[in-house]
Amino acid sequence: MGIFIRFIKSLRKKEAPQEKIVKQSSPVSASDVAAPERSFSRLRQDGESYYFTNTVPYHEDRSFRAETIEKVFSFAYSMTFGREGAHRDHRSGGMHTRRKGEIFANTFQGKLAECAVCNFFHKIGFETVPDFETYDLGKWDTVDITVGGKEISVKSTKSFGQLLLLETKDWDKNACYIPNKDSGNGEYDAFVFIRLDPSCEDLLKRCRMLYTDKADYEVLKGILMQHKWSYNCVGFITRDDLKYIIKNGFVLPQGAMLNGSTPMDAENYYIQTGDMRPMEELREIVYDR
Repeated sequence: MGIFIRFIKSLRKKEAPQEKIVKQSSPVSASDVAAPERSFSRLRQDGESYYFTNTVPYHEDRSFRAETIEKVFSFAYSMTFGREGAHRDHRSGGMHTRRKGEIFANTFQGKLAECAVCNFFHKIGFETVPDFETYDLGKWDTVDITVGGKEISVKSTKSFGQLLLLETKDWDKNACYIPNKDSGNGEYDAFVFIRLDPSCEDLLKRCRMLYTDKADYEVLKGILMQHKWSYNCVGFITRDDLKYIIKNGFVLPQGAMLNGSTPMDAENYYIQTGDMRPMEELREIVYDR
């Protein structure tokens, strides 16, 4: 009997370390934290170049009416060449100082994108209109669109664009837009991504009007009005999605080469088009009060 008891005790001593190992847990890194109901793809890196891994081809959702293009043109001209308002001449953390032609192209594109989002909301039963007021520097860009009490940020790019880019210096870890924190408008419920065709920037570049600080109103208007302008509502992300992107370091560094050919002027958080939520889910965001 004594031999049997000593045998049992020896077995327990051998099992004890195994029990401790089972109870141990490995530390969880930021990359192990699951995104809220989504998965996000990282760009493929090769040295200082970064390449897309989850893309969506452009398809035309709708085209703008001529009166919309004319109204957006007048707004963008007033905010730049007309000097009735002001936009920043550089990106947050960026090195390049933009000429008025570049700012005009960005303003024209941004306001057209807002019109596209308003068209989408009208389609699903919500009435909202873009803001065409001109503001001094520091008063613009608080909220793009408000629908059902929800704040919507609208981002845009060219027809072949595949990344929603947000300058890292503009956002805190809680996905709050730093330039608007003092005004209480720094928290967006959704970020909608719009692609436009043609590119205003490319049109102005071909006419040698992009890198200039002067442009005749009628000449510039004539160049833009002769084209058909269409758009593609790619999708959107939520604020929780952006928090995940920030926490897990989805960052495109300043100076990096996008697809091996486009240098990045500023450091940006990025989201690929293939990772975005479908536009139809925006209805749920707006109805969730």
